[in-house]
Amino acid sequence: MEPTPEQSPHHVYPDHWEADVVLRDGGTARIRPITADDAERLVHFYEQVSDESKYYRFFAPYPRLSAKDVHRFTHHDYVDRVGLAVTVGGEFIATVRYDRIDAQGRPASAPADEAEVAFLVQDAHQGRGVASALLEHIAAVARERGIRRFAAEVLPANNKMIKVFRDAGYTQRRSFEDGSVHLTLDLEPTAESLAVQRGREQRAEARSVQRLLAPGSVAVVGAGRVPGGVGRTVLRNLLGSGFTGRTYAVNRSFAPERNEIDGVPAHRSVGEIGERVDLAILAVPADRVPEAVADCGEHGVRGLVVLSAGYAERGAEGRERQRELVRQARSYGMRIIGPNAFGIINTADTVRLNASLAPESPAAGRIGLFTQSGAIGIAVLSGLHRRGAGLSTFISAGNRADLSGNDFLQYWFEDQDTDVALLYLESFGNPRKFHRLARRTAALKPVVVVKGARHSGSTPPGHAVPVSRVPDATVSALLRQAGVIRVDTVTEMVDVGLLLADQPLPDGPRVAILGNSESLGLLTYDACLAEGLRPRPPRDLTTEAEPRDFRDALAAALADPTCDAVIVTAIPWVGENGEAHTGDGEVLAAALREAAATGPAKPVAVVHVEMGGLAHALSAATSTATPPGPVPHPAPAPAGTPGPDGAALPPGAREAAPGAPGGTASGAPGTTASGTRRDPSGAPSGPAGGLPRPPETTPRPPETTPRPPTRGAVGPIPAYPAAERAVRALSEAVKYARWRRQAATPGKVPESLDETIDEQAAAARVTALLGPDPDPRGRPLTHQEAAGLLGLYGIEVRPGIPAPDVEAAVAAAARLGYPVALKTTAPHLRHRPDLGGVRLDLVDEGSLRRAYGELTDLLGTPAELRPVVQAMAPRGVDTVLRASIDASAGAVLSFGLSGAPSELLGDTAHRLVPATDRDAAELIRSIRAAPLLFGWRGSSPADTAALEELVLRVSRLVDDHPEVVSVDLEPVVVATRGLAVLGAGIRLAPPPARDDLGPRRLPSY
Repeated sequence: MEPTPEQSPHHVYPDHWEADVVLRDGGTARIRPITADDAERLVHFYEQVSDESKYYRFFAPYPRLSAKDVHRFTHHDYVDRVGLAVTVGGEFIATVRYDRIDAQGRPASAPADEAEVAFLVQDAHQGRGVASALLEHIAAVARERGIRRFAAEVLPANNKMIKVFRDAGYTQRRSFEDGSVHLTLDLEPTAESLAVQRGREQRAEARSVQRLLAPGSVAVVGAGRVPGGVGRTVLRNLLGSGFTGRTYAVNRSFAPERNEIDGVPAHRSVGEIGERVDLAILAVPADRVPEAVADCGEHGVRGLVVLSAGYAERGAEGRERQRELVRQARSYGMRIIGPNAFGIINTADTVRLNASLAPESPAAGRIGLFTQSGAIGIAVLSGLHRRGAGLSTFISAGNRADLSGNDFLQYWFEDQDTDVALLYLESFGNPRKFHRLARRTAALKPVVVVKGARHSGSTPPGHAVPVSRVPDATVSALLRQAGVIRVDTVTEMVDVGLLLADQPLPDGPRVAILGNSESLGLLTYDACLAEGLRPRPPRDLTTEAEPRDFRDALAAALADPTCDAVIVTAIPWVGENGEAHTGDGEVLAAALREAAATGPAKPVAVVHVEMGGLAHALSAATSTATPPGPVPHPAPAPAGTPGPDGAALPPGAREAAPGAPGGTASGAPGTTASGTRRDPSGAPSGPAGGLPRPPETTPRPPETTPRPPTRGAVGPIPAYPAAERAVRALSEAVKYARWRRQAATPGKVPESLDETIDEQAAAARVTALLGPDPDPRGRPLTHQEAAGLLGLYGIEVRPGIPAPDVEAAVAAAARLGYPVALKTTAPHLRHRPDLGGVRLDLVDEGSLRRAYGELTDLLGTPAELRPVVQAMAPRGVDTVLRASIDASAGAVLSFGLSGAPSELLGDTAHRLVPATDRDAAELIRSIRAAPLLFGWRGSSPADTAALEELVLRVSRLVDDHPEVVSVDLEPVVVATRGLAVLGAGIRLAPPPARDDLGPRRLPSY
């Protein structure tokens, strides 16, 4: 909407204030500035407000707005007077306005930095979190306009509004004056206000997903008149799954006399149904979708799954059609899965929803699956079915124009039916938010990701999202930092997901291997070493081993305190006549499951070769095969037995006998597959394997004390057809468990850094260097400018004195003192010692003159080379530390050894900013060449503490000043004591826009 001329000739309509938001109940609404064109909407809105709410707003009976009121409330200058409205279906449901005031409460202009704020929410929409969302947005607008405080007068009886202010998390002051509560809010965001905002975001987005996955009623729009076709197929699958809610078939082509199809009510429109519909599945041609969306929106449908194709995957015209679809759906408060979606599945017994093109619903399980590809979704569903695994929920989002993987992470974070989240992603709409949500979710349950389109450098068809310039290796490192398990293939995703869903987390990397094939055991052993595990020598049970021998060997391995996980290998038995016996898979499965159920809680995986029925029997929840006999219970580990980290264990810490206090008999509550514990009702009550939960920003139900890690109820044991696949899955589980233990105690930034950092002076320096009208492309700093800015953050850069001729070089060396280094700084020669542009250890004037002559004779004139003289740094390891800003991923730190290791071999580690002391320590230890820093082959260890401190200082600089868009420190020579920064480059630019800060809003592509 454009403003009229009388609104303000100087301040145009601020369209960047427009935003779609998710409300507390999961519905959507639009927030936008109020304009003069809204007079009629405002009057209609006010008529829908109760007398009580009007009284709370105006402190007196105020039945209607006068013409003067309407003019005042619809005409703003968008600086000193601002009004925002929340709309659903184009109509107002709430408003907020602020008026800038001076210290005496009179209307004012800048530099006055306080404003009076007032809200009004339609009674029918109170309790949906509308006022809280409005407060976030009006506060952001106020900060943009230089307002630092809000003042509000609230009647004492208006408890709802007082609660909105109280719960916002801003610093506030309250007083009681003249019969009203006077509130003052400081609008500077605080850690508490950010935590409140993100907690509300999580609950709202999770609720919006829950409304789609657990509807009370579903309408299939486009169900064909004859069998076949997409709509009729979905209807058949919906009925076949045993959906517990009401089902309707909708098609405008149905004959008037037709009132039923496939046994469900048939209607020509959603409006004809006459009852509220929670979810609509749209299976109509793209050109008919707008009509269907309007029909759904006008009759209260809560959400849509759009199976129709013909959108952004078809080019520019389709992209615009997709944007209009999202705008139209959100205007009615609906969220969308799709378009071009495959559908959704929820196996919960209270729902049993299969609103997809999958002909069979998967079994109920503990895995949540999200894909951006229907074909991949089909493949994963098929793979899980073949291996007897189940799902809690399945979502194939297609072009994911609205709901994305971020929303489902919000849902799975608190979903009691999901223990593991699997995601196939081709693009990240909001990488910063994904990193934040994945890190929080991974602290409670595993998140496994396959990233498609890794090397294409472009957005997949249909995905209207920003393209990141971050290399795939960097993306992988950042996912690891968030605790995400990144795998390369869909097969690996299923392998890892099954192990994590069905087995407890390992305490460490020590692996016992046992089986009836020496060769298969050796292959498994080699695979463990290749994946960084610590395998014990394989135990060969020989080809004569019977199921009871496997059972006893597995029980002994699980009881061994020096073992953290077990891999069982099995091949068919060979009879006396030379024929292989493959039909005993169920008997062997029963033996393995019995041993696993009664032993300590450690992960078990099976590698099998052509064992008929074994994999299926192992995946079953219970076994029907006859057990081969009683299992001998191994004695508990004695007190003082070394644990995985060498520490002595207390008595009974590794095992509790079934039925004993703290133990779990078969079928009793115990450790679930994902590493959480369940009470008899199935609700998680705490982490397994001794992994504590990290601190949380949102309140969660109180947890019971975890029991000792006994296996408990018999759970599925994952089986793999190759040793490498089982070992890879176990390796990922080991790394994830290690990350969980570390994440339980977050890192920190040492307070001692503050003593040598002058943030305010650096901010002033950055502003001065950028100038009053900065170039949007930014500008590089000179060596001296970069050194000066770094110095304000306690980073000393070795001075380099320009030497335009040999005499200047001699004078510089005399000033610095011998020995010195002579090097070129021309862009094409920087950091290229292989080209001979550096001369070191020049001990006197003669050697300096000779070196200068050699450089100019070999490489060019001094003007071309730009030589400088530097004092020699102590010998050490040459490293490089960089920071860069990616528009989508944010600020990223990169570290490696200078030269060939990082440039040729790509041996570089990455972490997101801001970095903690733990991040810094992990960063420098993550590269393959890290042993060179720690005394490799008897060399003196480098001062890694000084290097970690440098990482933290660079992180602080980039985090404190978003205008610093790149930092390049090379080389950084790390000696046995201290380090020397010999080269520094910094680039400044106007700060890029952040999509993870500010008030909550849905992405608009």
